[in-house]
Order: sequence, then C-alpha cells, then structure tokens
Amino acid sequence: MNIVTLEDLKVEEIENILLLAQKIKSGEKKIDYNGQKVVANLFFEPSTRTCYSFQMAELRCGIKRLDFNAESSSLKKGESLYDTVKTFESFGTDAVVIRHSQDKYYEELIGKINIPILSGGDGKHAHPSQSLLDLFTIKEHFGKFDGLKVAFIGDIKHSRVAHSNIEVMQRLGMTVYTSGPEEYKDDDMNFVNFDKIIPEVDVVMLLRVQHERHEKEMGISKEEYHENYGMTMSRVAQMKSNAIIMHPAPFNRGVEIADDVVECEKSKIFRQVENGVFVRMAMLNTVLG
Repeated sequence: MNIVTLEDLKVEEIENILLLAQKIKSGEKKIDYNGQKVVANLFFEPSTRTCYSFQMAELRCGIKRLDFNAESSSLKKGESLYDTVKTFESFGTDAVVIRHSQDKYYEELIGKINIPILSGGDGKHAHPSQSLLDLFTIKEHFGKFDGLKVAFIGDIKHSRVAHSNIEVMQRLGMTVYTSGPEEYKDDDMNFVNFDKIIPEVDVVMLLRVQHERHEKEMGISKEEYHENYGMTMSRVAQMKSNAIIMHPAPFNRGVEIADDVVECEKSKIFRQVENGVFVRMAMLNTVLG
C-alpha cells in the first residue's frame, strides 16, 4: 500500500488512520518493530516539520532509518529519481518517504517500486501526511467533521496543503472557503472576502506565501499583506468562541500571522506539530503492517 495522495484513499481508510493515531496518542496502541524494519527518508526539498516528524515517528515505532542527503548524492551526477528510489529498494529498505518538487512524481514510481511509498509532499499538488494531521487536530477539537466550515487564507494557487486538504475536507462533509490576494486565488475554489468570512467559520487555516514556487515577486509588500490578510488579534476577536487557528508552517510572523497570535488561546499550530508524529506513526504502521 502507498500513501501518496488522499484522493486514492476511501473515507473509511482515512478514518482508520486517524483512529489508529488517536489510539497511539492515548497509549491504547503500542507500536514497536524492534529494529526489524528500515525506512529511507528521501527529501529532495528542504523540510523541518515533515522530515523530522517522520524521523521521530520512526524512532518511536522502533524502525531503523536511512536519511538521504540530496546534496551529497549521485543526483549531482545526473541520477534520476527512479534510479535513486530503486537503489534504496535494492538496499533492502521496507518503505520510502519522499518529498519532491515535481507534481505527482510518484506516477513514475508506482508499479515499478515494490515497497510502500509515503509522500512527504509533491510540488503544488498534495501533502497527505499534513492533511491527515490537520484532520486529526480538527477531530480532536470538535469531535466531528460534518457541518464544519473552514477558510484557507493566503497563497491558495501554489499550496499543496490547500489542494490536498480541500478535496478531502469536502468529502468529509466540511464547507471550504478560500481567500487571499487575487493573484494567488484558484478559480475552482470558493473565493470570498477574508474579513467577512472570519465570524462564520470554525477553522481559519493560514498559508505561507510560497515564494519559492512563484515565477515573479509578490504584487504587494509584506506590510500590505499583513494588513489585508494577516491574522491579527483584532481578527481573532471576530472569530466564533470555539473556532480555532491552524497553519501548516513554517509561518512568517508579521506577514500571514501576528507574533501574538501564534500561541494565542485559539491557535492549534504547535498542537498540529505534536499530532503530526502520531499520525505519521499510524501511516507507517498502515503501510508496513
């Protein structure tokens, strides 16, 4: 079994992963492979949370790991993605975790690689482990998905988190809105005015501006962005009493989020990071058995 996009998973399969993560977090479920499994972490893009969260998940599961360094690898000699992954399969690894800048990179691997692939994010397309930990955090707070309203604010166009989350959230019965600068909107998504939607939604999901994926500079200054689309304490005051703030991180203080909002009462940002380890343990256990 591979987990490369949640679009491939049925709702029941998603709920099973979330339930397993909850049991792991509560201590009801113990996972220990006792060093009998090896996972290779192949990150072709920079990462802090996803990369080290998977590493921590592997450590807690008793999994040995190989951590790939793209800068000192044979990529510099022209080796292809497929040949790199096939090499790690040939080493005897039991699964690979891959992050890559190419959209749907896994399409050239599935059917040719005979060990499970877990995606740590592909281009602007999908980020399944982030979506699962976001869903876990929402379920933990609200106890449900159906009927909730979620607003994604920021660089919708270039965000794999937004694209991955919106599809699965709608399948789970949530109403999704998007907002942000006009230049970053996605025409296929429900685009609304940020300040008007704040009092209506249960979850405000802030997104970083994806400068590394832009072909040109942002059309407004960081100060203008913060004034028009940044989460400030004055906007927090407009939220519903039980509403929460989320962010996949890394976040830019003073741009999409004010410094005093990051750890305010409604913020679940570091809870997301915490929950990411349990969700990734559940993902590993799901594909390794």
